[in-house]
Amino acid sequence: MISHYRISSRLGVGGMGEVYLAQDTRLDRKVALKILPAEVASNKERMRRFVQEAKAAAALNHPHIAHIYEIGEAGGTHFISMEYVDGETLRDRIHGGQTPLPKLLKYLAQVAEGLAKAHAAGIVHRDLKPANIMVTGDGYAKILDFGLVKLVGPQEPFGLGSGAASDAATIPYQHSTPGMVIGTIGYMSPEQALGKPEVDHRSDIFSFGCILYEAAARQKAFEGKDALDSLHKIVHGPTPEISGGSENPPPDRLQRIVRRCLAKDPDNRYQSSHDVALELEELRQELTGTTGSSPSGQGAGGGVRAPSGGAATLIDSARQPPTGTSDTTPQRSTSGAEYIAGEIKRHKKGAAILALLAVIVTAVGLRYYFHSRLALDSIAVLPFTNLTGDREMEYLSDGISERLINSLSQLPTVKVIARSSSFRYKGKDVDPQEVANALGVKAILSGRVTKLGDNLVIGVELVNARDRTQVWGEQYNRKSADLLAVQSEISGEIADKLRLRLSSGERRQLAKRETVNPQAYELMLKGLFYRHKGGTENSETAVAYYKRAISVDPAYALAYADLSTTYRDLAAGSALDPKEFLPKAKEAAHKSLELDENLADAHYAMALTMRDAWDWGNAEREYRRAIELNLNLAEAHLRYAFYLSLVGRHPQAIAEIERARELDPLAPAVNANVGYVLYLARRYDQAIQSLQKTLELDRSFPPTYNVLGFTYAAKAMQAKAIAAYREAINLGNKSPSLQIRLGASYAWAGERERAQSILQQLRTDERYVSPAELAILYAALTEREQAFASLEKAYATRDPSVQSLGVEPAFDSLRSDARFADLVRRIGL
Repeated sequence: MISHYRISSRLGVGGMGEVYLAQDTRLDRKVALKILPAEVASNKERMRRFVQEAKAAAALNHPHIAHIYEIGEAGGTHFISMEYVDGETLRDRIHGGQTPLPKLLKYLAQVAEGLAKAHAAGIVHRDLKPANIMVTGDGYAKILDFGLVKLVGPQEPFGLGSGAASDAATIPYQHSTPGMVIGTIGYMSPEQALGKPEVDHRSDIFSFGCILYEAAARQKAFEGKDALDSLHKIVHGPTPEISGGSENPPPDRLQRIVRRCLAKDPDNRYQSSHDVALELEELRQELTGTTGSSPSGQGAGGGVRAPSGGAATLIDSARQPPTGTSDTTPQRSTSGAEYIAGEIKRHKKGAAILALLAVIVTAVGLRYYFHSRLALDSIAVLPFTNLTGDREMEYLSDGISERLINSLSQLPTVKVIARSSSFRYKGKDVDPQEVANALGVKAILSGRVTKLGDNLVIGVELVNARDRTQVWGEQYNRKSADLLAVQSEISGEIADKLRLRLSSGERRQLAKRETVNPQAYELMLKGLFYRHKGGTENSETAVAYYKRAISVDPAYALAYADLSTTYRDLAAGSALDPKEFLPKAKEAAHKSLELDENLADAHYAMALTMRDAWDWGNAEREYRRAIELNLNLAEAHLRYAFYLSLVGRHPQAIAEIERARELDPLAPAVNANVGYVLYLARRYDQAIQSLQKTLELDRSFPPTYNVLGFTYAAKAMQAKAIAAYREAINLGNKSPSLQIRLGASYAWAGERERAQSILQQLRTDERYVSPAELAILYAALTEREQAFASLEKAYATRDPSVQSLGVEPAFDSLRSDARFADLVRRIGL
């Protein structure tokens, strides 16, 4: 007996001390009783901190967290009484080989929900790993040892020369000394591996990503030849790509979730494990073709089904005999090497069999190794160099690069970096390896274009960025009229050299050649060139080229799609009157779809017009169809994120904008919009952090300062908001929208005269002034009736900015008015 617990048998021994199965004689229930090591219990300061931490953990009440019942002491023995869980560890489920991926995703979604509950209470696990997760007989995952990892001080140092040491843990208590490693090697985050004194909930998200990778690949994400090698890979190594395992190839979405969990920088990871749970549940439903079940098993009534009781084994990372073993004699765990050696001694035939197995395993391993070196599943197409000596021909070299990006983007198994990030290297002499690291890819495609009379000479080179070796190179000498055919030929060659396993349908799609008039195609490239230069004047020039391309070839679907999106963006940015140009955008999108129903850009254009028409359901269907047709279409992910923000689905919006940033990591516009989506989700501090990083990327991009101003204003930091707006103005943004925000901040800061002066200027401005945004300034000046009159005008004219009414913080002072709620309802939000 220990206190009122009757010991039945010893279950295991680990870093947390000995674990016993016991009967609570007061409440008549089985518990797992952990006996704390004497050296830990004797340290009063450590015990004080531990009890404080464990009390917080004991307050957690969640179906996917094993509950802590009591922390006590009896006869000088300190103990923890915990819930006794029926089942086996997630490690056994992963490596037993019998549990399919969708079921593992179900367990992991539950784990993520449990983590979200703990993180919301300010508790970080710090030692999350498959051995610390139990799966009950009725399919519930439970996290063990929440709040307990701070208890154990430094153990014996892990060996640096043994591969087995990669499972060792060195776990200091709270406020650990800088440089001290905390966690389990192979699952700890980079900040833990570097011994940083403070880690937050995002460290658990990295550990969760390691488990998710292991569930998909059936091997560890950062397996090294020894502990030091594992630590080095965690801190400096590339994010591993899932290969092998039960799913081959794994879903692209799963690759993305793992990559984001395993980001080296905590700011680039998911910021909430609840977001991870949502993504995993959606992915599981896609894989199984089911819908409607939540990660925590919540029914329609909202109640949570409790797991059934029963005999169980709750263990630490050192696994003991299988459940049901009644022998109480301590047993030494046996390594794989010791087991094989023992079997060889006992069975001479076994030696021959094992030798044969070793040969097979080695052969398979070598084959996998060489295949992994050749399979390049991510690529960046750098802007081709214009060797013509004529700057007017820049549109041609840029256009060839962009069309190759678009062509390769249609391959679902390849990550293709978007144009705006790749083109940041235009005109620069770059190291392929450095570019690949910055963009997160394995292969770099570069090229050169020159024109000799009517002939084009295009040189292309594909480089494996890992070792800077050339995978493939070719030179094409063709007539200018054959440009489309050449691009199709190059795309096919690249797919072959990347060692991609393409279906017959994917090969046909890649080989598909647009039947476009060559002159129309050249005009289209010129339109793209000017549109990407940015600014209202360049966009209007692009519109003129798109129209000329359509007049030359009235069946050119892509030209209609780009014309539609350009019209729409000019109207949304107040450069054109939306009442006139939004219908034109919709007409062009319809025409594009009529000509090519399988064109992702056409569905993307249609989604934008549907959103502007407040046709929310169809807009989402069009966004999803565009992404389905082209998983690498960064713009579609970006605008879909906006849509999700507008309808209040913020976790999904954040996941979608992060996917856009993954595809377009160096684009200031994408990075600034990450901050905007966080702002709309009212995660202001995260938004500011993200925007500050965007400024490090490019300090001359005005929209970053715009959003920074919005966010400071929402936090009532008007001086900083005004400074951000002024910086945007100095950089050239003199739009009415920005003047409205500046005026509102002046009003909120008590500088009413300045705000009134801006309002008077806007009333006489010849440019289009959004009445929805103008309502923000009226509201800041407490001119409530004028604000609602302006909103009604915005509703009547279908002003694009009125779509943000449901979520935009700047409208908060009007939300309590019944007229505001009615307006939101009429818009369909």
